[in-house]
Amino acid sequence: MNVREEDRPDGSKTVTPRRRRRWLRWLIALPFALLLLSVVQVATLRFVDPAFSAFMLSRQLEAWSEGDWRFRIAHDWRDLDEISSYVPLAVVASEDQNFADHFGFDLKAIEKARKNNERGRKVRGGSTISQQTAKNLFLWSGRSWVRKGIEAWYTVLIEALWPKHRIIEVYVNIAEFGDGVYGAQAAARTYFGKDADRLGPAEAARMAAVLPSPRRYSISRPGPYVQRRSQAIQRQMRYMGGTEYLQRIE
Repeated sequence: MNVREEDRPDGSKTVTPRRRRRWLRWLIALPFALLLLSVVQVATLRFVDPAFSAFMLSRQLEAWSEGDWRFRIAHDWRDLDEISSYVPLAVVASEDQNFADHFGFDLKAIEKARKNNERGRKVRGGSTISQQTAKNLFLWSGRSWVRKGIEAWYTVLIEALWPKHRIIEVYVNIAEFGDGVYGAQAAARTYFGKDADRLGPAEAARMAAVLPSPRRYSISRPGPYVQRRSQAIQRQMRYMGGTEYLQRIE
């Protein structure tokens, strides 16, 4: 039997109880369907290399919206064994020194950032590499609580479904190292004229140094901040035990 909308005296339509229940079931099922889709997404990308990220797509659309039709994203995926070991080491030394030990969220770093922000000190947040991978790969930039909540969910999934080795592999392939330049291989070719597997510790440290704001800082023309930051990252790389540290995330 077909469900029909009933006519009101004024000629408008009223939704029948059966149709109302159908819509209610859809509304209830939608969040669960989205959760299932996100699980399938993350599980698939454990084995399938992403061709692009949400941030790459956003940047390309931004350029086109500004009338820059010649703008092109530079990105060339490389497996981790095709990238110099200094790159993931430099990224961990710079961005997330507790990467091997945390479950996706560095609670100590988050608390430290919160206290510093309360004191009015401008510091970097406590975002981990896992969180940054979730944000760059699936989401959009911004500071809304909705985005942060979705980011947290994807971070949990990534940590649950991917080994640490895969997390760092994806991150160094989608991180933005310059305007429109994503991933270690594209950055190595753009700024050093070589493949990512030939990068040395100083070059890797300079790449990691611009990650807080890759459109503000330059790898090819490093200013005082990038130079100081690169030296600090290299010291931290040695303190962590050099490339032997990476055995902890295999």
